[in-house]
Amino acid sequence: MRIGSNGRWLAWLVASLALVNTSSKSHTPVGVMLAQKPQSTMVQQPQIGGEPVVRLERKATSHGSKPEFLSVTLLPGRGMNVYQITADIPGRGEIPLLNSPPLEELATRLNGTGRDEFGNASFSFGGAFLVPYPNRVLGQLSSDGQSITTSWQGHTLVLPANGRGPGTKFAVHGLILNAKAKDLQTHSMSDGQTETAEIDGGDFGGHWLSSTNLSFVIALTADAVDVEITARNVGGETEPVAIGWHPYFLIPSGDRTQARLHVPATMMAVAKDAIPTGQLVPVTGTAYDYQSVRGVPLDDNALDTNFSHFKRTNGNIDVSVADPASGYGFRIEGISPQIQTVQVFSPQRSSFVAVEDQFNYTDPFGKEWGKMNTGMVPLRPGQSVTWKVRVGLFTPQPN
Repeated sequence: MRIGSNGRWLAWLVASLALVNTSSKSHTPVGVMLAQKPQSTMVQQPQIGGEPVVRLERKATSHGSKPEFLSVTLLPGRGMNVYQITADIPGRGEIPLLNSPPLEELATRLNGTGRDEFGNASFSFGGAFLVPYPNRVLGQLSSDGQSITTSWQGHTLVLPANGRGPGTKFAVHGLILNAKAKDLQTHSMSDGQTETAEIDGGDFGGHWLSSTNLSFVIALTADAVDVEITARNVGGETEPVAIGWHPYFLIPSGDRTQARLHVPATMMAVAKDAIPTGQLVPVTGTAYDYQSVRGVPLDDNALDTNFSHFKRTNGNIDVSVADPASGYGFRIEGISPQIQTVQVFSPQRSSFVAVEDQFNYTDPFGKEWGKMNTGMVPLRPGQSVTWKVRVGLFTPQPN
């Protein structure tokens, strides 16, 4: 994601997000794809990106005694984007957790043209998956402004220039934003459902050094939504791979003055006009210090910040957002040891917080980082790497 940007690109994204309607009618169930149900009981599902929408679901069992997840809706036609997650919150009933527009709006909005060129609209809502590079990549801009050229270990990479910042263009958020998943299977568990899928990334449209296969496992239970992606190099050359996620979590009350953010990071990346300088600075005692276990009020602070050097809990990076006014809080646990940074994006006056666990720093191929390990995982032919994140719920303490 972006770092400290208040330029034209951020203005466009905020304007795009302003179109999002989070009213209750936006989250009407869209039908269920269940392998265990006979065809006669299945409801006609809408098509997004040329593929049916998939919904995992379970019934509430706690009788309102604690928060619990109820459903996960996926868009296999758009890189397995997590369109929506719903939960049962005591005293509030079923509520949507992600900032997403109505499905009927997406059917025309995700058209591959205009703002959706390269699939860009996928990372303006829900939770898009970002492979083989989350965040932005800078480099030499082509004369026609359509691509940027950078390099990795002496190999040239030419990537789509699908992002724009103050005075510059860049590649951003990977190459599967509009990819289609295949081999989808829904499996029942004792307390929920799991969806598995594959994306044959190939060489990502000729932009990458080898061929990559992506395996997805998304599991829904009462207490967690587990999201896992394994990237395997199935080609003949060593390649760099990083994986991330871009979920826009709602602040149901809309009151940022009492919503609290906890990020167990000791360092953050410095940026100028959203471009990293290659410097890391301590957060302690600054406006970006969210280390308090209780969290720090968001107030009207604008966040578009890349955090790193975490104090891990049982090996995990635990980021949380509490919204006491709505009796709701969510926790994102970065489980994979390869996750080095978390981008937090929450513009002023917005009612969402995007928490983006990713392997890499921004502009991971950039010379500004010198010889620092920027998080790109080198995969030799036959090797794989797994990114895993767990989303949980909790009842926050009153402020």
